[in-house]
This record gives sequence, C-alpha cells and structure tokens, in this order.
Amino acid sequence: MFTGLIEEVGTVHNLQRGRNSMILTIESHKILDDAKIGDSISINGVCLTVTDLASHQFSVDVMPETMKSTTLHELKKGSKVNLERAMAAGGRFGGHFVSGHVDGTGVIQSMKKEENAIYIYIQVPDELIKYFMMKGSVAVDGTSLTVFDVKKDAFMISLIPQTADDTIIASKSPGSKVNIECDMIAKYVQNLMQPQSNGIDESYLRENGFM
Repeated sequence: MFTGLIEEVGTVHNLQRGRNSMILTIESHKILDDAKIGDSISINGVCLTVTDLASHQFSVDVMPETMKSTTLHELKKGSKVNLERAMAAGGRFGGHFVSGHVDGTGVIQSMKKEENAIYIYIQVPDELIKYFMMKGSVAVDGTSLTVFDVKKDAFMISLIPQTADDTIIASKSPGSKVNIECDMIAKYVQNLMQPQSNGIDESYLRENGFM
C-alpha cells in the first residue's frame, strides 16, 4: 500500500529486456536507506518487488502483464521515474490509498500554466472515466492528485510548484502516456453497485419448471 506522495525521482540505470519482460535497475538514494530484498517499491505508480540491491541501485522484475498494461515498456536508460516506498504502518498518511495496481494508461491532452499552477488534461479509456468525480482522487504515475474537472473522456489535474518540482509529471508534454490508478474507494463502490449474477435468470427458471 502506498500514499501517492513521491519520495524521490530516480534514474533508470539499466534495462535487461526479454521478449515480453525485463529486469529494471534504478539508481536512487533516499529510498534505499532501509530497503531490503523483497520490499515493495512503486515505480511510476507500479508496485514492484526489489530483487537485488547494490550501492545506490536496486533491481526489479517486470512481468509480461505489467509490460502490456503500463508505460514501463517505454522506459530507456536515463529515464526519470517517480519512486515511493510502501507505506509504513506507523507513518503519517498524507495522500490517499494507492495500491500500485495500475488500472490503465492515459494520454496527456494539454498542459497550461496559470500563475503557480499547471493545469493538465489527461484522456483515459472509456471504461475508466466512470471512476472520476470533481474533487476525487487519482494517482498519475504514482502521484496522488485531486481531480478538478471531468469531461466525457478526460479529467483535469493541477500541479502546485512543489509537485511539479518533486515528480516527473511536469517534464512530460502533450501526447505523453502516464500510468493511471483510479481511486480505490470509487472502484469498490462501483463494483458493489453492479448487479451480481448468481446464475438464476428467466431461462434458468423456465428450464427448471418455475415458470
């Protein structure tokens, strides 16, 4: 479990690509103070397991499903990435509940600077837009942000200077892809509201002599 408060921007040191997978090695400093093999670290919003540790570096395995459903396959040597350690049980909770399980990718439509804010519209797949609402939460590349506008196929976030400086989002441009994790509570509520099929329908009743 994560908070969406990015602790450090790391750098891709090396990629060992397989056919549909890869071993990703990240250079970092702050988040490795207490890291050990087996720990969970969010890389651009994707929860991954530390498999190797070295001085100021750690490695993770990226499996085919993750390669297919996130933007990690677009990384290259020197790419900057958002990093966050799993939330400590006794720590202060400042963002929102972020699982590190990406729901899909979005595409930046526009970026506009207005005084101390950067307004960004992000287009998302049709199946995700139902999880967005004004003043709701979203994780973009692992960063906890507030939704300020919702359109038919896109939503808007706003970056304050602190977030722009401490994450990779402001360095992107229109057309860039980002990892999207919708609000966990919204997903549970939406799921509970869906009619659940238990196999009993009109056809079943007729076949068994009830109609």
